[in-house]
Amino acid sequence: MTFLERMAEASRARVRAARAAEDDDALERRARATPLPPSVVLRGFDVIAEMKLRSPAAGGLAAGDFDKSAQLESYVAGGAAAVSVLTEPTEFKGELAHLIDAATLMTAHGRPTMRKDFLTDPYQVLEARAAGAGGVLVIVTMLDDATVRALVDSARDLGLFVLLEAFDRTDLERLAPFDAPPGVGPRVLAGVNCRDLHDLNVRFERFAELAPHLPRHLPTVAESGIGTVDDIRSVASAGYRLALIGSSLMRAKDPAAALTALVAAGRTATAERY
Repeated sequence: MTFLERMAEASRARVRAARAAEDDDALERRARATPLPPSVVLRGFDVIAEMKLRSPAAGGLAAGDFDKSAQLESYVAGGAAAVSVLTEPTEFKGELAHLIDAATLMTAHGRPTMRKDFLTDPYQVLEARAAGAGGVLVIVTMLDDATVRALVDSARDLGLFVLLEAFDRTDLERLAPFDAPPGVGPRVLAGVNCRDLHDLNVRFERFAELAPHLPRHLPTVAESGIGTVDDIRSVASAGYRLALIGSSLMRAKDPAAALTALVAAGRTATAERY
């Protein structure tokens, strides 16, 4: 069983347990009673900063005295367009409580949070909305087209943005039917993750290889393996409009300063490209 298959199976098991405790109708009522979260607003080149305590590739990323609120405030100060929060409990040590806390803080600053998990059921989109999230990640390569569509439709109905994550050209081709309606913020983003699913190593060259196949009708996001100003310049020059950055910011001594430099480098490279 591959890593993604294990994650999908565990995700479905979590849905079954959660649904047994609270049915879809009750959860939807709770979700719709939650105030509408801020939209994601793009300004030329942007960063989605990630808060995660652990990853299977990097191991532990937070010490025992890690201050989640201080990390999130640093992301605001550094200019993050949104914050991604891991809620997967086994490999990433995340939980919905982390999302709730982050959404409360970020909403006060007018920035959305995104639930990052191995979503397999629209029930989990309702969970995200009830937690105060403004967006969700959907991993295209682990789902069939009907499930992807169901997750996107649920997110749109609830006013959330969606980051559709692709790993190869086939995944990107599957994004063609989705659009980004006009408005305050795009509702669909197209992401390329350069991590190899077999060994979990970063293949940074994948960003350039897949750049010619990026969906031009969607804002595109470079994911994984990005930590330096040179990395940001590379993906921005290739045409990506955002980067999702986690491990390097979690390890940074001054996350706000590091993020400020990354955002500035991306915007400079984008301006030079266009």
